[in-house]
Order: sequence, then C-alpha cells, then structure tokens
Amino acid sequence: MKLSFLSYLECSGCGENYNYAELNTFCPICQSPLLSRYDLESARQHVDRDAITHRKKGMWRWHEVLPVLNQENQIFLGEGDTPLLSLPHLEKELRLSHLYVKDESSNPTGSFKARGLAAAISKAKELGVEKVIIPTAGNAGGALAAYAARAGLRAHIFMPKDTPFANIEESRMAGADVTLVDGLISDAAGMAGEKARNEGWFDVSTFKEPYRVEGKKIMGYELAEAFDWQLPDVIIYPTGGGTGLVGMWKAFDELETLGWLENTKRPRMVSVQADGCAPVVKAFKEGASFCDFWINAHTIASGLRVPKSFADHLILQDIYESQGTAIAVSDESILESQSQLAAMEGIFAAPEGAATLAALKELIKQGWILPEERIVLFNTGSGLKYIDHK
Repeated sequence: MKLSFLSYLECSGCGENYNYAELNTFCPICQSPLLSRYDLESARQHVDRDAITHRKKGMWRWHEVLPVLNQENQIFLGEGDTPLLSLPHLEKELRLSHLYVKDESSNPTGSFKARGLAAAISKAKELGVEKVIIPTAGNAGGALAAYAARAGLRAHIFMPKDTPFANIEESRMAGADVTLVDGLISDAAGMAGEKARNEGWFDVSTFKEPYRVEGKKIMGYELAEAFDWQLPDVIIYPTGGGTGLVGMWKAFDELETLGWLENTKRPRMVSVQADGCAPVVKAFKEGASFCDFWINAHTIASGLRVPKSFADHLILQDIYESQGTAIAVSDESILESQSQLAAMEGIFAAPEGAATLAALKELIKQGWILPEERIVLFNTGSGLKYIDHK
C-alpha cells in the first residue's frame, strides 16, 4: 500500500506547480501559499475509507492524504483523534438541538498546533532540514519545540514578551532557543524571517511552508468520520493565521473527490476574531479579497492577535464559498463564555476556543443560526496554558 498519494504542490494564487521532492516555502512568483495536491482518483480506487477507522488511532492513520512518503519520517506524539463532545447543558440554555465542541486541548502540548507542526516537522525531516525557526503568539512555539526535539532538529522561536508563560517555558524545556520580542507576532515574524534568510534556518511560519495546513486539515476528516460521513451545518472557528479553517475546507474538497461523503452539503464556515484584532471581519464586511494590516492589535486571546495572515486571501475565499460569515467578539464576552463552558460543561477552554461560544450567542441573536442545525465549535487549546505565572 502506498503511504502517500502526494502528487505535486500548487500555488494558491497563480496556479504554478512545484515539485514536492524539493524544499519549498511559498510561491516565488506571486508570494502566495503553496498547497499539496494528491492523486485522489488513484486514492479513491485503492483506499478503503472504512478501513481507516480501524487503524491505530492518531493523525497518521490518514497517511494517504498526508505529505510524508516514508513511515520512519512520521513524527508522532499522539496528535489527532481529539474528542467531539456534545454540549447538552448549553444546548438547553441556548435552545439548540445539536451543539458540539471539537476539543483540541487533548493534543500533545495542549493545543491544535500539534497537528500542523507534526506534519511540517515530519516533512522537513524527510527533506533533510536540520534547523527550524518560527514566530509565534504562543502554542505553535511549544508544539514546534516538542516535534523538533522528537525529530532531532534544532529549533529557534521568536515570541512576543507577553506570550503566556507556559508557552515560553515549555518551548525552553524542549530545548528550543527562545527569543522574546517587544511587539506583536508580526514583529516576531520579521525577526524570524531575517534570521532564516541570513543563517539558513527553515521558516515554518503559518503558510510560509506548505505542510502545516495538511496536519490541520485532518480535523475535517475526523469531523466527517464522526458524523458518519456527513458534515455539520455550521463550523465556528477562531481565526488567527487561519490554517485550520483553510485546512478543513481543503479536506472537504478532498473528501468529495474521494467519494467518501454520504452527501455533499458543506458547512457554513464562521471565522471568529477579537474586537481588538479583527482584520478578517473587516475585510469580510467590505467584501474584500485581502485583509488590511490591523493597527494596534490587542486581545487577551493571544492566538487571535494576528494583525494580518499570510493566507488572508484563502481564508476569505473559503468563507465566501461556504456562505459563511466573520464575526468579532469582545474580550469580556470571551471571558464570560470561558467561565460558562467550564461551569456548565466541564471544559476549560483556551480564550480562542471560548471566543467561538461568544460568537455563537451573537449569531443566534442575529438569527443567522437556526435551532435545529448541527453546529460545531472548535476549542483550539487548554485554558491551563493561559493561567498567569505568579
């Protein structure tokens, strides 16, 4: 059995094709992200959808639609197969029939970032990379450090000084060099990019290499499987860099081509941001194709403090295509929803995850969501990682 049906890389902007056997970043012609393309017709003939369910649990059971070609290069710490939990008390409170949370906090290093970094570091190792660098507002740093350690690669991480302490400490504990930066993730990205260019580090920033999105897309495959190969009506997703939202929409395309879906009705994708940093929401309201850089970004949800995503065009394209929406919520509503999720359902969500509940309440008020719809919130990480170090 073929481990992967990876075929080529395609520029999401100009459509130029690139060789997956070479080390690629983003398109040198138009500076757009590259996306992995698979021989899905061949996969459709050779891969039994239902057999995947019986494989050993974890992200890599979907290896045919992941980019790693040799099993020894799969860096696995237990990522994937996070629980899809019903929320009965909140259902009753909000007068909904089918409300769920996909709880990503059980991933290694406590967040969904483990999925993307598992794929990116595995592929980097396969392509002979020895040292990796990343800018991060938090959870991606700890994930990079852990997977790089497991793969035997050197790691350097640039983080804003106000990054939650747990993220800084776990990164250092896993042996990464950590540089704390005065400023935002955009400032950290500038410094990481410069060091990468000058010293030959491989930059695994969001969408500046092709493979983090591949790890994240498996959330979409898991959702389809959990709902018996149908998709929910609405997915509410916290959006900073946007890899998860773009990845899941890519997964739904692939699932349809593979013939694995029982029906092809797609979810409406909701991008949730914070009032203090909402470039996607602003662009969406204006009907724009790209985001403006958000000046003076601030929010307690550090993962949402991304003034402009490198993949802004893809994020907006997927929201429009899904007939979804983008919504900003206040820090006060995030904290209130975080308490509500914990007190009513026993889930201590990261602020980014709690933002999805705050958004849901607003969308119900607007009449955008119907009571009988199947709705999935995404909790992207554990609230434990945001407790202040005293």
